[in-house]
Amino acid sequence: MDAIASHIHDALTQVRELRRNILSKQRFKGYSGRARILSGSLALGAAALIQTLPPSKYTVLFGWLTVLSLGLFINYGALLYWFLFDPEVRRDVTKLKPVLRAIPSLAVGGVLTLAMLRSRIFWPLYGIWMTLFGLANLTGEDVLPSRILYVGLFYLACGTIYLMSPSPTFLNPWPMGIVFFTGEWAAGLVMHF
Repeated sequence: MDAIASHIHDALTQVRELRRNILSKQRFKGYSGRARILSGSLALGAAALIQTLPPSKYTVLFGWLTVLSLGLFINYGALLYWFLFDPEVRRDVTKLKPVLRAIPSLAVGGVLTLAMLRSRIFWPLYGIWMTLFGLANLTGEDVLPSRILYVGLFYLACGTIYLMSPSPTFLNPWPMGIVFFTGEWAAGLVMHF
């Protein structure tokens, strides 16, 4: 009886090891934890800088568009470096599928931003950006570390709270800066470790 139990225990251990190896091979490693941490720090720094400038919707918008541009450069630059130089990737375009899955959420965020700006409605932008960034984080849950789910839910919750709050204002950069600092640091740590 002990021999049978020992064989079953060994078989289960082998199955767990095989599962771990398969999941490790499927895991997407193109996103950089360090790049996300840097982007989060940039968002907090931008909020501090925007706070010192004369209050203007267009100044705040320009500040966040600058953060977006730098964040895209940092994160997609790291992704490009991984794609070009990681020997396991071998420049195989199919390895970029998780990135492509995030594009619809980010594109909808861009379309909604343009629609709001065309109507000169600024106050919902932070909430829109937070919620859609949350959805973008959730699209890769099956190939990213499982804790990225909590980062996506964090962004969704913060965006919802912001949109439902009684008097949100676009001129206050701190909600955006704090949420993106926290979310990007959390995502960066999840991806790094």
